[in-house]
Amino acid sequence: MFQSDLLKDKVIFITGGGTGLGRSMAQRFLELQAKVVIASRRMEVLKATAHELMSATGGEVLPLALDVRDYKAVESALDQSLKHFGSIDILLNNAAGNFVSPTEALSHKAFDVITDIVLKGSYNTTLAFGKHWIKSRQSARVLNIVTTYATTGSGYVVPSAIAKAGVQTMTKSLAVEWAKYGITMNAIAPGPFPTEGAWDRLLPPGLEAKFIDRIPLKRVGEHIELANLAAYLVSDQSQYINGEVITIDGGEWLKGAGEFNFLDVLSPAEWKAMELQVRKANKK
Repeated sequence: MFQSDLLKDKVIFITGGGTGLGRSMAQRFLELQAKVVIASRRMEVLKATAHELMSATGGEVLPLALDVRDYKAVESALDQSLKHFGSIDILLNNAAGNFVSPTEALSHKAFDVITDIVLKGSYNTTLAFGKHWIKSRQSARVLNIVTTYATTGSGYVVPSAIAKAGVQTMTKSLAVEWAKYGITMNAIAPGPFPTEGAWDRLLPPGLEAKFIDRIPLKRVGEHIELANLAAYLVSDQSQYINGEVITIDGGEWLKGAGEFNFLDVLSPAEWKAMELQVRKANKK
């Protein structure tokens, strides 16, 4: 599908790059000859991932411990990346957090945890990197990972919906404002793509079949499908795409807006079981 050197010499900074979809996208970029920075809070995970990715692809990976909620830490990570690679061409805002819960059961701190990582983290990185690119007069690309319910809204994941909607609006707003600097902004809105850990937090036991049945293609997404879309959107082949949010969900949102609205079927006892499952997943 792609030229083997599609991303040759591009340096891509990926938040949440140590696990899940971030890792899968990093591997695809490396296969297409990019260099990558993977950043998240757990350095031991990042080091292991970097070693595995470099062994698998022969590419170059710089792991950096980073809490995207801390603007000064973002600036430091940018400086370290520039010292190592000389430049950064692409920012991929992938770091996220989410859990399912009746909204009335949440504390304000639960809202803060999700919105600080997703929304604050994304504008921290975008602002820091954007200031650098504008000052350096460097054209660049930003790709944000949002979600289908950033547009539709969805019950039971309200903090995530709020935060992702903010990131989606930032994408469209800056696509207009920063185009004059040669900086383009796009987003991907994935439907269900199972990842270890996140899947346990978001899918109540026993509802897997019901979840998949609402997808017209009758299956969940494969990581390579998302990674290929991301590779195209950060490549020079898509330079005229700006301010777009590309949905990749097998037609799910068209069938029924609000990805988690179906959780109305859960009883209080099932919600309690879900809470215990989330706590168990968080301890892994």
